Amino acid sequence: MSEKTIYESETKRSRRSIASYLRRLATALGRGEPVPVDDEQTVTVTPAAEPELEVEIEQDGETLSLDIEMEWEGDIEDVDTETNVSKARFELYEDSEGKWRWRLVHRNGNIIADGSQGYASTQKAKQGLDSVVGNAPGAYVVDTSKDDHENTVEDGGSSATFELFADKGGKWRWRLVHDNGNIIADGGHGYASKQKAKQGLRSVKQNVRGAPVETE
Repeated sequence: MSEKTIYESETKRSRRSIASYLRRLATALGRGEPVPVDDEQTVTVTPAAEPELEVEIEQDGETLSLDIEMEWEGDIEDVDTETNVSKARFELYEDSEGKWRWRLVHRNGNIIADGSQGYASTQKAKQGLDSVVGNAPGAYVVDTSKDDHENTVEDGGSSATFELFADKGGKWRWRLVHDNGNIIADGGHGYASKQKAKQGLRSVKQNVRGAPVETE
């Protein structure tokens, strides 16, 4: 049977962005879930329990390539090109003062993120949430309660950083801060522990891509 390409993409990325993509694949593989192969999480593949893994480094003139390939016996039913791995949805809504806002709502009904400000139009609010979609998955997490930060922002990849901090009431919170200093998202509420706050922001990292946008 001749080979058939079901899905293919090729983009130039920073090492940081590639690492974020591979972590997403690794998380799904470790859980035995369908693996989202595109950034929008709309194309997934379900590998066999023990596929063959081939790793190869090649040189072609002055070009080096690292190829990682998984292979198993399967059929087209292992691939879904019209899925939605995200477990959340964006809601665009108008507040009592006539400002437009967005919030990210998990399928369990919990609001896991919202914008830190109101916008003059739905278009501006959509631009705000698009910035979160583009930056949250690859953003580093900096614990502001520690003096020594292990993670530093590199060129390329995300243009924002998650800041983890304790508020005046002793609750743990997170905010997503753009390189320009603007807070583009936060958790909307405090958590009883740092671990719970980390779980909350990880859920945002995993679910912003592919989340549908609904206007109320």
